[in-house]
Amino acid sequence: MKNDSSYNPDVLNCLANLSNDEVFTPPTLANQVLDMLPQELFSNPNTKFLDPVSKSGVFLREIVKRLDRGLMTQIPDRKERIDHIMHHQVFGIAITELTAHLSRRSLYCSKEANSPYSVSHFDKKAGNILYEPLHHTWVNGKCRYCGASQEVYDRGDEAEQYAYQFIHTDNPNTLFNNMKFDVIIGNPPYQLSDGGNAASAIPLYQNFVEQAKKLNPRYLCMIIPARWYAGGRGLDSFRQTMLNDTHIKYLVDYTDSSICFPGVNIAGGICYFLRISNYNGDCYVCNFNSGKTMMTKRKLSEFPVFVRSNVAINLIRKIRINTFKSLSSLVYPSNPFGYRTYERGNQKSNINTVKLITSEGFGYVNRSTITKSTEAINKYNVIMTRAMSGGNKPGSDGKYQIIPSTMQIMSPEEICVETYMVSSKN
Repeated sequence: MKNDSSYNPDVLNCLANLSNDEVFTPPTLANQVLDMLPQELFSNPNTKFLDPVSKSGVFLREIVKRLDRGLMTQIPDRKERIDHIMHHQVFGIAITELTAHLSRRSLYCSKEANSPYSVSHFDKKAGNILYEPLHHTWVNGKCRYCGASQEVYDRGDEAEQYAYQFIHTDNPNTLFNNMKFDVIIGNPPYQLSDGGNAASAIPLYQNFVEQAKKLNPRYLCMIIPARWYAGGRGLDSFRQTMLNDTHIKYLVDYTDSSICFPGVNIAGGICYFLRISNYNGDCYVCNFNSGKTMMTKRKLSEFPVFVRSNVAINLIRKIRINTFKSLSSLVYPSNPFGYRTYERGNQKSNINTVKLITSEGFGYVNRSTITKSTEAINKYNVIMTRAMSGGNKPGSDGKYQIIPSTMQIMSPEEICVETYMVSSKN
């Protein structure tokens, strides 16, 4: 093997991602997000940073590097400078016990901050990176904080609970004794399995964004899936909040998530944003697509859903001038009849049942249980599956595959689960 002494890989670049639910942030991406912040923050010895969803500790580590350079003239002694930064400026909350060890190792060079090997000594082993194993709070089979399924996550202490500390509290200010943070930054867990069919899961990232806002930081940066733009289960309220938030100054959008996270496919792409508490105006939207970059300043709330393409905006504006029947008036919203993907119905039919079409065939459900889109039951409808990635796994050529949609006619007295989109002629 060739001996190349210049090769010095960053271990945080080499970490394999645990899943598409909890994706480690590469150092390059972490620095791109940090570049959005006013750089004078790193020359201020009073600036306080919080990563409330620390996994590898990469954000905290890169922040310390910038503060170390930015405070050289104000605190010339290196040891004194590092101690000041570690004790008074940089804070984190780990999402699991494993990531707590990783984060402390990245930041303190020791998994215990009170170890003699720590680059800055603390009285407690946690240092400024908190982690407390918590249990979910069950109400009617769901966690009242995150919506986790009791059937799936009510398990013994020997298993990870995924009851993330930052969002499992009504008052996040108490986590650091009402400390005021200037910057909150991170890459939160994206979703949590809900016990449904295959990859059925509930989104989580919106909870971390909303919780961070309660702390009223001057700057808020988070990396999140882009699915909230136009869809996403249970994200209607979050979408409206984001679209109407005039404090969001920058939104950086990637249709291909593998550009940010090599080897990981996040359906719908990825984005990160900068929210500034004292900013009030339009947003700079930056598209990264097929190797091209385009930035436009515009209102996020111009349409009921967020149109990610800057190129498409002018075209849509011209089309809207003309009177026509849009596709949205012909297609029912997600989950049109109220049946989840994993529901299969009964095998026996009678005079009171209708056929329920599923991804595995069909069953029968009582007509009285249908509370949504009842006007469509007695019509001919066109249904099609949603386009989806091929199981988030690359094909033989190394590229991610897309499973195309299939289309069929749904006869009167037939309905379907939320796997399908439904179009009905009015």
